[in-house]
Amino acid sequence: MIKIRNPKDFWAGLIFIAIGAGAAIIARDYPMGTIARMGAGYFPFVLGTLLALVGVIITLMALGADGEPVGAFALRPLFVILGAVVVFGVIVKTLGMVISLALLVIGTAFGGHEFKLKEVLILAVVMAAFCTLVFIKGLGLPFPVWPAFGQ
Repeated sequence: MIKIRNPKDFWAGLIFIAIGAGAAIIARDYPMGTIARMGAGYFPFVLGTLLALVGVIITLMALGADGEPVGAFALRPLFVILGAVVVFGVIVKTLGMVISLALLVIGTAFGGHEFKLKEVLILAVVMAAFCTLVFIKGLGLPFPVWPAFGQ
């Protein structure tokens, strides 16, 4: 009989295996390409495979080392953070990148147990500026920066 000595790591490893294997399986349907000229499926396949491998290692290590039991399932943070991400996805084209990201950062911060308004607002401004520079200016993604109210 196998004894799970570290339940937290054991279940985390299984989750990594499931997500990694799922990503690798889905990525197989996309063109792989080569290392020099990667196709759409190359990066998700490699990343999913590596994530599954890390999950296997963590799961096996959990069988040999003592650890903490799995705590109570925290539903409030799960729903608050998931809700903030869904709201971001719904409003980003209407309200623009800056306002949507600010609302995302503030909304997800409510999911934690330490909410400090000043720190959250600073993080929201920094994230909005960084993501605007990287995704809109750098990568040229077609997201509006600000709301287009009168158009």
